[in-house]
Amino acid sequence: MPDPADALLRLLDIMARLRAPDGCPWDREQDFATIAPYTIEEAYEVADAIARGPDFPMLMDELGDLLFQVVYHAQMASELGKFAFVEVANSISTKMIRRHPHVFGEAEQRTAEGQTAAWEVQKQAERAARAETGTLAGIPPGLPALTRALKLTRRAARVGFDWPDAGAVLDKLEEEATELRAEMTAAPDKARQADEVGDLLFVVANLARKLELDPEACLAAANAKFERRFGAVEHRLAAQGLAPQDTTLEVMEAAWQAVKADEKTGG
Repeated sequence: MPDPADALLRLLDIMARLRAPDGCPWDREQDFATIAPYTIEEAYEVADAIARGPDFPMLMDELGDLLFQVVYHAQMASELGKFAFVEVANSISTKMIRRHPHVFGEAEQRTAEGQTAAWEVQKQAERAARAETGTLAGIPPGLPALTRALKLTRRAARVGFDWPDAGAVLDKLEEEATELRAEMTAAPDKARQADEVGDLLFVVANLARKLELDPEACLAAANAKFERRFGAVEHRLAAQGLAPQDTTLEVMEAAWQAVKADEKTGG
């Protein structure tokens, strides 16, 4: 088996060469802000590979792409004299040891639930050390909106600011839908409509939390279902010599309902 250290050194050398004065012009032009979107994209592609089974060949490839993003940011920071890859690796190693005293220290063994609770206590201490105050401090603004809504409401719930049950959240959802409908029937005001749609989505994320579901995963599954069903609609239309743009909504709706019926019966 190849030496992991050799493989990592090879990757670090490749990154340094790409950023060298005689390296790749595109890579040399990049900075943290321009590379950040690629980092996010690669993380999603890792998640996609996992959702596919996992698709292990794809997962290996995508994890490599994500690792390259870490190396890229570390190389740029090194060029500025801020930190190098070795400090990134040491930092996460130190953090994991600190957060797992039941494994690396003398603390009593914990259940998975106990570790989750202890993890949150440790993160609270780390936020306090960074002078981040407030119940909601430290939740990154750059997270996907549904994920951030989940984290915000979960954090608020820890101090008692929460709905009693999922039914109460569903009642709130109906209330928000009524408010949105009122804005839709009033004089058009896109800012107010956007505010109400935002409230609606926030409550949906809260409802998912109360049901112990991940709203991002729920929406991803719904996206995949729509994609699968619409593709089947197109296939049905094509069998009749039709394309969606050449037919009517009624015809497409009939095909859609037929696809749903087939799914229920396994057809």
